[in-house]
Amino acid sequence: MFKELKKHENYKELIWVLAKTDFKLRYQGSVLGYIWAILSPLLLFLVLNFVFTSIFAQAAGRGGPNHYSLQLLVALMLFGFFSEGTTSAMNSLNSKQQLVTKIYIPRWTIIVASTINASMIYIANLLVIIAFFAWYHFLPSFFSFVLFLFFSAVMYIIIVSFGLITAPLILRFKDIGMIWAALLSMLFYATPIFYPLTMLPEWSHKWILLNPVAFIIHFTKESMFEGHYADPIQYALFLSIVAAGFLFSIWVYKKAEPKIAEYL
Repeated sequence: MFKELKKHENYKELIWVLAKTDFKLRYQGSVLGYIWAILSPLLLFLVLNFVFTSIFAQAAGRGGPNHYSLQLLVALMLFGFFSEGTTSAMNSLNSKQQLVTKIYIPRWTIIVASTINASMIYIANLLVIIAFFAWYHFLPSFFSFVLFLFFSAVMYIIIVSFGLITAPLILRFKDIGMIWAALLSMLFYATPIFYPLTMLPEWSHKWILLNPVAFIIHFTKESMFEGHYADPIQYALFLSIVAAGFLFSIWVYKKAEPKIAEYL
């Protein structure tokens, strides 16, 4: 895959064109258009914030309800990026069947393009985060901001890895889509998004943080609002899990890629 990218620089342009096309088609014909990219997660935030502010604000740490609202918003945007990205990547080849069967292009470019489309939505949502941070007059530290950008990049790698594994497999095993939808719902509640990790039994923390998504969301909140960072061993384990998953996804994709057209 990487050799192809080096030999054919035009693949980068192809990926970008596919991503832009997907983004435009997604909101084509709707009255609000691109505003839906921001409005949908914002409405979820407003509902959860209204329901849980009084319950979890004190347990979430210093800063009171205002900081709880910002923590919730950041966590929702990160999880939304993961949910949107993995679902789009998983369905990318299935939704582009005519493109896959009619002309030859490396199939991985379609998968990557769908993840970039999700990234464009995520970037649009970051504008909402910036607006709320300005509204509450909150400025995170420089190091926590750098860590947030780093975590966003790692989340993208996780999304690509998931797509490389599931996009070819769902063509043969359609149930994967329904299974993943159910797992996403479970993962939403198993990840410290609207509640702090400290509310759970201490023995469960290390197991929950083995989930890279939970690790990213928890330590993004901790670093931005509490000035608390993971220790080097935790970071090493986290990055090892992500790297192993990425390498495994490439291996799975290479095994499945020759049979993609056969499954369509």
